Amino acid sequence: MSKSFGSRFYPPSKPRTVDGGIRAKSKRGSMAQAWWSTRFITVLEGMGMGTRLTRGRNYARRGQVLDIDLDAGLVSATVQGSRARPYRVRIGLRAYGKAEWASIEERMNEDAWFVAQLLSGQMPADIEKLFDDVGLTLFPIKGELTLDCSCPDAAVPCKHVAAVFYLLAEQFDEDPFRILAWRGREREDLLEHLHTGSTVENSAPVPLTELLDEFYFQPAQIVPPRPLGTAVSVLEQVPPITVTVRKQPLAEVLRPAYEALAEDG
Repeated sequence: MSKSFGSRFYPPSKPRTVDGGIRAKSKRGSMAQAWWSTRFITVLEGMGMGTRLTRGRNYARRGQVLDIDLDAGLVSATVQGSRARPYRVRIGLRAYGKAEWASIEERMNEDAWFVAQLLSGQMPADIEKLFDDVGLTLFPIKGELTLDCSCPDAAVPCKHVAAVFYLLAEQFDEDPFRILAWRGREREDLLEHLHTGSTVENSAPVPLTELLDEFYFQPAQIVPPRPLGTAVSVLEQVPPITVTVRKQPLAEVLRPAYEALAEDG
């Protein structure tokens, strides 16, 4: 059933043991490590989900989530609860269209360092501002998420949805491009557009027939390099030196040696 914030919830019940479920890597403490996945959890907590998220954390660590599938605008999952039949979880999020992603990618291509971070698998620290500059948001906002679970608990989020949220955060840790894929842009498509926007278009080769008029003409005169000066002339080019040796300018002290080098050369 669809969920609504602030609804009643059922008393805790012990979930059935699962073999082969997706078990969270985190055993205690925070479920997110990278700044972007931590930000994702912070956004969810800011929606007033309260202790329901904590119960979902326990489910995630027990391995109650059987599978997670992320597509543009939708996360689907199966979670084993206390009943024999697993619950179906669906989390909807607005996916941006081609025009919106074109605006995002145009802004990304304006900063080579921004593109370099994405290409290295890192989420740039100012990516939220970039989305904000084009009138969009990277992370979900309240009222934008659609939460649905087949369990009888009408509270939002139920522990099954919350467990999926926490495992999503761990997946975002490993691959930040999954956040962008949820918003409608797969990694390969994004990188292709970033490459296209950050490289100069190669010009086509000039046909040989267009070069025939110039083929038999002598090319422009190449200016030969200037000959190197003698050792003495090099000394003359040195700026005035105020250093003295036994009250004589350093250049005069060195002159006999340079003249000897010039004669030997």
